[in-house]
Amino acid sequence: MLHPIKTPEQHKAALERIHLLMEAGADTPEADELEALAILVQHYEREIFPFDAPTPLDAIEFRMEQMGYRQTDLTRLLGSRSRASEILSGNITGLSITTIRKLHKEWHIPADVLIRDSVS
Repeated sequence: MLHPIKTPEQHKAALERIHLLMEAGADTPEADELEALAILVQHYEREIFPFDAPTPLDAIEFRMEQMGYRQTDLTRLLGSRSRASEILSGNITGLSITTIRKLHKEWHIPADVLIRDSVS
């Protein structure tokens, strides 16, 4: 029987059950149980292990690392070496809408992350 996960022991048991159900066939009671358990575990983990969304600077640096970009690539994108330097040094408190649009469109960084107030 499924029930809310409220303790670390229940969380561990749910993860073990999920592991056993991973091979469940589609449209079976086991697949339904797997889906329900995954939702319960996700809810528990969000409550117990919250994490902050990345700052715009974190997101930009992550994308640069992922793509092998350097400051010169950001300069080229923004058309301003000083603006790229300000962003990467954390010396600004928010990105302009033009910068957000460019980073979202060209580097595919989620706009909701870029809109946050603090870059650093």
